[in-house]
Amino acid sequence: MKFLEETLLEHDELEAIRLADALGLSHDDSAKRMKISRQTFGRIVHKARKKIALSILEGKAIRITEIKLSSSNPLEDI
Repeated sequence: MKFLEETLLEHDELEAIRLADALGLSHDDSAKRMKISRQTFGRIVHKARKKIALSILEGKAIRITEIKLSSSNPLEDI
């Protein structure tokens, strides 16, 4: 990974992906959990999905900013 170009995925982008895609929550429910508007959630998840897709297609590494999860299992429903 040392020689790959990187894309930075921010904590809020990762959380949006976790809620919407891994847990399958609606945008409304995900936005409530993140304490943001549904419109803001939509922008964040769209940006995250685009970063992930372009990274895969362009062969870039994805670096994730430091995250602090309250659960030891990131897919566990809170």
